[in-house]
Amino acid sequence: MLELVDVTSFYGKTPIITNVSLSVPKGACLCVLGRNGVGKTTLLQTIMGLTTRLTGSLRVGGEDTSAQPTHKRAKLGLGYVPQGRRILGKFSVRENIQLGTFARGDGHHAVPEACLEIFPYLKENLDKRAGLLSGGQQQQLAIARALATDPQILLLDEPTEGIQPNIVSEIEHVLQRLNSELNLTLVLTEQHIKIAKKLADLFIIMDAGRIVARGEIGELTDDLLHRYLTI
Repeated sequence: MLELVDVTSFYGKTPIITNVSLSVPKGACLCVLGRNGVGKTTLLQTIMGLTTRLTGSLRVGGEDTSAQPTHKRAKLGLGYVPQGRRILGKFSVRENIQLGTFARGDGHHAVPEACLEIFPYLKENLDKRAGLLSGGQQQQLAIARALATDPQILLLDEPTEGIQPNIVSEIEHVLQRLNSELNLTLVLTEQHIKIAKKLADLFIIMDAGRIVARGEIGELTDDLLHRYLTI
């Protein structure tokens, strides 16, 4: 479903991630681990086409997207939940979700029923200004907006960062549903190792812009965590 081969990605003339290769099968969940500043966010932005340029090969659903702009990648089935959520506070909940529909290929701009079924709070507050939501509710909205693009692959950058514990468990449950019931392929960065182990089938660890370890989630050992994640 998603394949990178020898990808190096640049901001301006500076390479931020180097010679990254990975493959994520359809319906799998890949967790990207590593300390702050090692290139995890840049990896997701590279997949979405949000860096200056890349070398190497990037394929989505078998199609080479290496030179395609972000909006075309979205229409191929990439949804993105950025770090910090980036919802539009002056827009309503409904309007924020509808923004995601403009990346759909079918031209439908109504709020998808699936978004409302998954997030009952949003359904009950469609006309509320998004800026009045709590941090956890805004994260739910950011995920709903990404789902409105009708994605096949969902990229999530620190989806539980800075969120109250009761909402963290709700988001964890939602991601499990999206992966197991809707068969969405997930790629997420995550600092909470317990959550990563619950959600992921596969992991990679990044350090200094490169992948330094990878495997099935059962192979994520305490030694790897100590070597590459402890400060």
